Order: sequence, then C-alpha cells, then structure tokens
Amino acid sequence: MHTGLPDYYPLYAIPILVALLLGLLFPVARHITDASQRRQYYLIQVIMLLSAIVGAKLVFLFGEYGWPIRAVDDWVEVLYTGRSIVGALIFGLLGAELAKPLLNYSLPPNDRFAALLPFTIAIGRVGCLLSGCCRGVPTDGPLAIHYSDGIARHPAQVYEIIFHITASLAAILLIRKQRFRGNVFSLYLISYGVFRFLTEFVRETPRLFGPLSSYQWLSLFMAVLGTGFLVKRTYFPSEKWRAYFANPPGPAA
Repeated sequence: MHTGLPDYYPLYAIPILVALLLGLLFPVARHITDASQRRQYYLIQVIMLLSAIVGAKLVFLFGEYGWPIRAVDDWVEVLYTGRSIVGALIFGLLGAELAKPLLNYSLPPNDRFAALLPFTIAIGRVGCLLSGCCRGVPTDGPLAIHYSDGIARHPAQVYEIIFHITASLAAILLIRKQRFRGNVFSLYLISYGVFRFLTEFVRETPRLFGPLSSYQWLSLFMAVLGTGFLVKRTYFPSEKWRAYFANPPGPAA
C-alpha cells in the first residue's frame, strides 16, 4: 500500500514544472496579430496539451505493461508515475490537427512552438536523469552512470537531453533562414522518431511484443506521421497557407 510519493519525486517534478512554465510563458504566438486567430490558437494549444497528457499515459501503459492486452496489477502506482514523450507527441499532434478544422483555424503550424518544445522536453529529461527513471541498459563504457542498484548504465537521459537541445537549435536556425516554413515540427517528429527507435536499444524498456519495444514501434509510426505531414504541407499546401507565407503579418513564423 502506498503511503506517499517516492523520495525521488521532487527531483523529477521540479524540472517538469520548470519546463511547463517555460512553455506557457514564452511568447510563441506573438506573430499572430489577429485577436480572433490568437484565441483560436490558444484553444488549440489547450486541446493539444490535454491530448498530450492522455496520450503520454496511454502509451506508457501500453509500452511498460502491455495494457489493455495485459492486466495491470497496481493502478495506484501507474496513475501517479509514468508518462511517455512519444505518446504525448503523437496524441498532441493528432488532437491539434483534429481541432483545427472544427475551429476553422487556417494558419500554418507555429514553427516558434516547434523550436521551443524540444528545449522544454530537454529540461524535463533532467528530471528523469536526477530521479533515475528512463534508465539505460548496463554498459562498461566511459559515460556510464550509476544509481542505487550500483549497476553501470548507459546515460540514456543524457542522450535525449543532447538530442532535444540540438533539435531546438536546429529549429531556430531553420526559422531564421526561413526554411521548411510550417514544417519544422514535422521534421522534429521524423528526427525524434528515428533517434528514439535507435536509442531504445540502449534503454531499459520491456520487449512485450517481439524483438522491438512498444516504443520502437510507436517511434516508427511517429516518423511516418511526421513524413506524411511534411509531404502534404510541402507539396499540397492550402491557398491560405500560400498567401500567408507570401505576405506574413509579422516576423517569420
């Protein structure tokens, strides 16, 4: 029976809180000058956030426990611990994309948000590093880290921190050069899908359905999803998107 949160919880929660505050306070929507469109954008962000929260938990349940195919023994443990970045990204994207036509939102994806998001995830991964979740498999390499079990492990969380900071810097560069406008997030999904698929081999995650982990299958799906949106938005943009990029209302979005 649980009597409270684990000892490491503050080490995990504080970086997550910092990441959320940064995401909420950074002015990623300053280029949206129309008040109505800005309200629509913020509503879509709320929908995206709620979808991401649900997806993060569902994919964690699937990846770690095989639910709903397999039973979960300790729901109390599961409900307050464990979330999946892969699930958050996939469900957050799908929630936002489904909401856009319902709200008649016509602006292209916000590249500024796509540049900020990886940086906030990197901050959140600091919490994983400090608390010891999302650990790597045992290794004798020079970069190995140790936790309470005394086993030398791959610093899988450090690999992720480096990737997300690099992705954020690359996104900023693309925005400044006005490359892949409206597609920066799609590129991020593709690159993270490939990165996560490869680094899962050095992560301590269960292989419940064959030689690959559930996260690897979902990472491939995420990369395919990003590729699909990239192709659609590159070769079949809407007329409103063409007009927006031809004459943006403010600084490059």
